Formats: sequence, C-alpha cells, structure tokens
Amino acid sequence: MSALPPDRPLPPKPASRPGRVSLWRYLRLFRADILSAQPERLYRAWMAEFRTPFFRSYLVNDPALLDLVLKERPRDFPKSDRIGAGLRPLLGESVFLTNGATWERQRRIIDPAFEGGRLRNTYPAIRGAAAAAVGRLASRTGRPVEIEAETSHAAADVIFRTLFSRTIEDRVAAETFAAFRDHQRGQPILNLAAFLPLRGLPRLHSRRTRATARRIRALIAAMTEARAAEIAAGTAPDDLATKIMTTRDPVTGRTFAPAEMVDQVAIFFLAGHETSASALGWALWLLATHPEWQDRVAAEAPDLTDQFASLSRLRITRDVFRETLRLYPPVPMMVRQTARAETFRGRAAPPGAQVVLSPWHLHRHERLWDDPDAFDPGRWADPASAESRRRAYMPFSAGPRVCTGAGFAMAEGVILLSAIVGAYRIAPAPGPPPRPVAHLTVRSADGIRLVLTPRQP
Repeated sequence: MSALPPDRPLPPKPASRPGRVSLWRYLRLFRADILSAQPERLYRAWMAEFRTPFFRSYLVNDPALLDLVLKERPRDFPKSDRIGAGLRPLLGESVFLTNGATWERQRRIIDPAFEGGRLRNTYPAIRGAAAAAVGRLASRTGRPVEIEAETSHAAADVIFRTLFSRTIEDRVAAETFAAFRDHQRGQPILNLAAFLPLRGLPRLHSRRTRATARRIRALIAAMTEARAAEIAAGTAPDDLATKIMTTRDPVTGRTFAPAEMVDQVAIFFLAGHETSASALGWALWLLATHPEWQDRVAAEAPDLTDQFASLSRLRITRDVFRETLRLYPPVPMMVRQTARAETFRGRAAPPGAQVVLSPWHLHRHERLWDDPDAFDPGRWADPASAESRRRAYMPFSAGPRVCTGAGFAMAEGVILLSAIVGAYRIAPAPGPPPRPVAHLTVRSADGIRLVLTPRQP
C-alpha cells in the first residue's frame, strides 16, 4: 500500500441506517436511497439474512458464495424480477433483464460487437467525444460547474457516436438524451408491487414513467428503422448498431427483430451512458480533492494520441479509474434469486429467495481491503493488494453475466478522464462535499460542483 496522508478526509460515504427497522420503513428508505437504507454491519459481515412476510433475502459478501452464484452455478441463480419490474417499461426484454435461453441467445448476438478489434474501431469516436467535452468546458471555467451534468453529456455523446455514428448535437440524439434524463429523474429502481408477491397485483408505474419510456422507445425505434434501411441499401456505417443488427445467432441463424433491437439499444443507453457518467463524475471529484494524484494523471495526458496503442500508456489514469469504481461502483447492488433450495453458510434458503450481491459493500469490506474507505490508486500496483482485487472487486459483475461492454467502459473512462484533466486543473467548489445516493446508479444527491482552470500549455 502507498502511504496515505494521515489528515486527509475520507471520500464521502452515505450514513448507514441505525438499528432494526420495520419492512415498511425499510422499503421507504430503499426508495429514497438504496445505500443509506442498509445497516453498518454489512461492511463487516460475510452474509446477512433479511426476512419479510413475503420473501427472504440474503446479502452475500463471502467471496466463495459470490463465486458460486456468479461463476460456478449461474443458471441456478437467475436475475430477480423484483428489481427488473421497475425497469421493464423502458427496457422490455433486454439482455439486462432476461434469463435462460432468451438471455443466452441475446448474448450470442451482442457479444461479437465488443470482441476482438471492435474497441480499436470505436477509439476515434470516443476520442472525438472527449475532445468535444473539453471544448464545451472551456466556457465553464473560473466558476463552479455541476460536473455530473457535463459527464452525462459527454457519456451520451460517446454512446451516440459509437452506436449510431451521430454526435450529441444531432437533433434526434439530443432529444433522446433529454428524454433519458427525464425518465431517470422520475423512475425509482424499486417497484413496490414487485415486493408484494400477491396473485394479480399489478406492477404499478407512474404516468410520467410510462410516458417517458414510450417517448424514448419511439426515438430509438426511429433510429433503428433508419439504420435498417441503410443496411438494406448498403450505406450503413460500420458502427456498433450495424454490427449488432447484422450479426446472426450462430445457433438459430436469426438476427434481432426490430422490437428486440429497441430493447437492446435501450439498455446500451441506460447502462453505457448512466454508469459511465456516474464513474467519471466521481473520478473528477476524487482528483479534485487529491491534487497529488491529479498531477500524475495530468502528466500522463500528453501520452494519449490518435493511436489506439497510446491508451496502454495511461497506467496511472487507469488505476485512478479502477479505484473510483471500487469506491463508487455505478451499479451498487445486483439481485439474483434461488431457482431451488440452497444452503448459504449453514442457513437454508428456499426457492425464490433473493440473493443480493453488493459491489458497494464488497468494495469497502473491512475484512477484504486495507483502508477500505480511502482513495488510494496505488493499491492497484501493489502486490500486497492482489488477493483483494481478485476476490472482492466486481464493478461489472463477474462470470458469464459480466457486462459485455466492460472493456469499452474502462477505455471510455480513461480517455475522458485523461482529456479533461489534461486540459483543466480541477478543484472543489466552496460548500459541502457531495452526498452519494443510489437510485439507478450511484450519483450525488445535489450534484458535484467543481471549479476548472485551464492548464498552461
């Protein structure tokens, strides 16, 4: 481990709930913020059981159990519909929500788009989005700027450029981005009806949620229809949308139907845009409050060129981004369920029990990490931390259901971070630090405010 300044304040962390609470109180806390609804003991426990009149839930931090659920027997622990119920109006039957044969078919079509040299092919588009972000920030220097709004804009630009060869300035792209922002503001991750498994009880969604989901899906459908016409005419650009829409399932020989493609594009926007924006915002805050690491990232920035191979030279920037994903994993919890009776650490878990995998608690677990709440990118080059990194780090999940765009997301984060820090010196704006909360992803309750100053050439 690298030496940490003894008086350096720790990065902000939400307060845990005090003591035991009733189910109804827990559900209300959960809807407000997933993280502060949890008890402090989860940062030390290997497992915690939560019983309700309707279901049992097991939060798992034991690395051996995590391997069982995610790697050894993943088919016995499908994704839970209790969380998916809140996302289904937008995501439909996307790869993020499906299980079994449907999920396997979807991954056979999607995975080739992110394999081999595809990242190299998307590199110019990501670099272009990074340069555009640096340009937009030029008018925001010298005064506080809410950086999460800027990182959301930049991450959306990356998605449009790599998926549909459009920039964020494109009218349809801008309208889609605005619709996603409206949807996320009004969409809690928890649908209460999904936690009350009574026969016939509908999965209720607000009028706003249904309206914004319909709007987004209509915009995506228009883009995919236009791309299908370009593919038929032989004029489609060689981007991710074209690759996915023309890839045939090697088992069935079929491509995605138009409606299926809308589902998949929706999750690419939600997962690819929202998670990247979250991670980049927290990375900039951490560097603003740790100027010694900011200077090291800035010193590497000139090594990033138009050549894809230059990305491998940004070792410090990569370690900073990895450490950000450890402290602020964009997706703080994932939920599976038992397909049959199981025994977890001597406790019987019935079929249908919820299995909660929490990167947030795992990445800060007091038995698995040294100084778990401290920002220390040096741990990623320290052999003494190798076991912790292997057993207790999964910002993109793990096993067969690992995020197919994990490599893409890492490259995007490093490129954007390097470009911004290379162009601007960053400091915290006056006022209290940001307060992390988790809804769809880990964001700040009231934004992240920074002051940017141009670096001298």
